[in-house]
Amino acid sequence: MFRRAIVRIPGKSMVNGLTTAESGVPNYELALVQHSEYVKALRECGLEVLVLNADEQFPDSTFIEDVALLTKDCAIITNPGAPSRKGETAEIKEMLKEYFTNIEEIREPGTVEAGDIMMTGSHFYIGLSERTNENGARQVIKYLQKYGMTGSMISLEKVLHLKTGLAYLEKNNLVVCGEFLSIVEFQKFNILKIDNDESYAANCIWVNGRVLIPKGYPKARKIIEGAAYPIIELDVSEFRKLDGGLSCLSLRF
Repeated sequence: MFRRAIVRIPGKSMVNGLTTAESGVPNYELALVQHSEYVKALRECGLEVLVLNADEQFPDSTFIEDVALLTKDCAIITNPGAPSRKGETAEIKEMLKEYFTNIEEIREPGTVEAGDIMMTGSHFYIGLSERTNENGARQVIKYLQKYGMTGSMISLEKVLHLKTGLAYLEKNNLVVCGEFLSIVEFQKFNILKIDNDESYAANCIWVNGRVLIPKGYPKARKIIEGAAYPIIELDVSEFRKLDGGLSCLSLRF
């Protein structure tokens, strides 16, 4: 169960954020409304939500998940693979001292963005992507082992981050889409397959028994509801324009 979440309000500079999507420039005012609804949903799930002010210096900083991995025994400050995001970690490191005694850091030449890390109990799958390299993944695994946890690496072929196409919903249920359907390591889970035409919905999040999913994906909703999860649908269209999704927008612990 999660007790807290940390989020950051999107800044006006988000219109200059990194993206591979070809769906236009985000509407900033609409993004603010969508972010507010996201925070409301987290609170409905019983979380104490710490809302950080916008940081105009970093256009992608609303995607706060990428800058830290939070576990039950330690926080690991990442080293984002996108050069424009490296400065985002300093403030997070300082504020996490209030909640974590043990804080570790990824060092160069390792790069890690936590959107590439999926927690399944005490084991963490780490995606090797354009943003997370093997050196960084090995540092994460070393830190996890230090605190009695484990990790393993998964190579990505097409998607930006591991959790672009995966979501662990507890109870051995794994939402899976696209290239990850054939990964041997995931066959031990109960697979909730998401069709390619609704692949964006694979980035959903379990929060204290409920599942938050992006709005507008009826087939994905039916599949997840069929696994006996109450659903909260949220419109995150403006964040999708920056390759972002529901998991990216918060640090949950």
